[in-house]
Amino acid sequence: MADTVYKKIEVVGTSTKSFSDATANGVAKAAETLHGMSWFEVVEMRGSIVDGKVHQYQVTLKIGFKVD
Repeated sequence: MADTVYKKIEVVGTSTKSFSDATANGVAKAAETLHGMSWFEVVEMRGSIVDGKVHQYQVTLKIGFKVD
């Protein structure tokens, strides 16, 4: 049985609703082109402000997936 090897990529998910939705959006979009995703880690949370109000939530994610 061979040991498993993983690769990590970094993506930024966004949402106008919440950090949680931004995370889910980032993972969902990555899943459109990647297979074998196993885990994610949130490495940064930030957002943008327009007219003194939160305009967008942004989450930088590292996503790990199995290398075939």
